[in-house]
Amino acid sequence: MVTVVYTDGACRGNPGPGGWAWADVDGPWASGAEAESTNQRMELEAALEAVLAHPGELKVVSDSTYVVNCFRDKWWEGWLRRGWKNSQRQPVANRDLWEPLVEAVTGRDDVTFEWVKGHSDDPMNDLVDRLAVAASHSQESAEGEVPPEDLGPPDAPERGRGAGVGTVAATAPAASAAVAADSRLPEGHRLVVLGARPPKGTIAFEPEVADPLRRQLSEIIAAKAEIEPDLVVMTGLRLGVEQLAAEAAIEAGVAFVAILPYPEPDRVWSAPLRARFAELSHAARGSVTLEKKQPASRSDAGAAMARRDGWLRKAADEALIVWDGRDPTLRAMVRAFENALGEDVWILAPPESAG
Repeated sequence: MVTVVYTDGACRGNPGPGGWAWADVDGPWASGAEAESTNQRMELEAALEAVLAHPGELKVVSDSTYVVNCFRDKWWEGWLRRGWKNSQRQPVANRDLWEPLVEAVTGRDDVTFEWVKGHSDDPMNDLVDRLAVAASHSQESAEGEVPPEDLGPPDAPERGRGAGVGTVAATAPAASAAVAADSRLPEGHRLVVLGARPPKGTIAFEPEVADPLRRQLSEIIAAKAEIEPDLVVMTGLRLGVEQLAAEAAIEAGVAFVAILPYPEPDRVWSAPLRARFAELSHAARGSVTLEKKQPASRSDAGAAMARRDGWLRKAADEALIVWDGRDPTLRAMVRAFENALGEDVWILAPPESAG
């Protein structure tokens, strides 16, 4: 028989005091802590402890695509080929946890992984969430045959939680009255997707990064559409995450609108890139061009992009930013969106560059 075990990690701050937990359906459970940790480390620790504790055929259910997609999409194969380097030839983050987890899973052929949407009223997901949060507070290990009855409520989402996304603590109004009156504003619940661009000197992410990232974005967009039926994705269709966001919206069956800083932002691109831009533009529900004139210089283009981002901060109800936690330009973007949108900013670590 297959044992089904749920896992989760929690962190009070990111980094901060962390906790992890696993629990069998109608069975035993265990939890533990790390004094200075991250959400991703605790998700990994929970999965590792669960696999080590269950020698038989096992299904691990997690709300972390950081964990689940590694095995579903076999990220680990690329890491091993490159000597534990990611596709950008950088050391794999959290290798001290990834390496024993990969060894534990690949050393047997009876472990599978399944994703569950976090904070979706799944009783077992809520249970391991509460156990992990309790461990993050107590900083003590615990275990039992039946779950304790004195646990607090499930954790409020925090940045970097679950599928590698989450929220920050503050709350801010989604859009000012002035922007709400803007006739260019797309109708619906507006989610802007921004973030990482291809490595310097390249025009696209490698497939091993682009494909799982597109799937992650599609899963998140589809999950948000269940909560917000009128969801519309806003993207500028720049190379990298912005084009992947459009492709993910199409895959998820959710409308997207192209928000362009000025006419023909693809004008300097090669013919194949312009053709792809045209295809995605055609697939959009609509297009908004914020300024009438093309910039005369690169610095003017940069200023127009900054104004576009400012408009998006005021127009969006939520923002999803793909960021590896290191790029200083994106760090500034994250902070600006957090100041504008508060708890409605979500951070997604890109595949491999985050791991």
